[in-house]
Amino acid sequence: MAQQAFPPYQYQYFNDVAEWYVNPSTNENIFKSLKNMSSLTGKSGGKDTRAQALQDAYEKRPDPIALTKNPDPAKNSFSGVDYEPYPEDSIKLDPAHENIVQSICNLYSGSANEEDMMVYAKEAIYDDPWSYCDTRYKIAGQWYGIPKIMKSSRTIKTQVVSSKHDEIIFKLQQEYTPKPLPIAKKVNSLVTLTLDGEGKVKYHKDMWNEKDYSHEGLGKIMKELNGDHLTKITQPPESL
Repeated sequence: MAQQAFPPYQYQYFNDVAEWYVNPSTNENIFKSLKNMSSLTGKSGGKDTRAQALQDAYEKRPDPIALTKNPDPAKNSFSGVDYEPYPEDSIKLDPAHENIVQSICNLYSGSANEEDMMVYAKEAIYDDPWSYCDTRYKIAGQWYGIPKIMKSSRTIKTQVVSSKHDEIIFKLQQEYTPKPLPIAKKVNSLVTLTLDGEGKVKYHKDMWNEKDYSHEGLGKIMKELNGDHLTKITQPPESL
């Protein structure tokens, strides 16, 4: 089967994202690529009232210090959080929640699998430092990009720090190796999953430091551009 050819601006986007994983200070390059992609494929419409309603109903704002502060000050960051997972201290999950976490970790590790994607409700939000998606299909656009951008992505370890009927919060250590720059980098983050009454993920928040997201300004624009347009590149199944 012939390899799919992408337009030059899409290749540039992949390269910029891969470089950003190694050096986060290069995020301005991603924004420029997204602006170029948006001008060629259609403008982003911005966050609509449906997405706002989802956000208002399901976004949780966890207290990172209360959830992750280590008794050993040497292990905390300057802001007082420790996102390093300690599996031996993890809260035990029931089978349903354990399956959700496993599917989420599979997606972080590049599974690009429809079965794993079904842990999300059809209308759900994904929110991380560089993406804001407001449907399962758009979320799939992020996860289906992992195998295109990364030579490898693997979950090193996790630690569940909170588990309720409508919430799972866990620390995640993921190791990314970009294709253009084969330098492995471990990233620690705090993942918050908000669930609906059917046990589907309605809000997935991934925090890389102690700061929560404001949904304002230039950062919001970049995240929405990414969420709205990445499906044009990664082309997840329309059935999602």
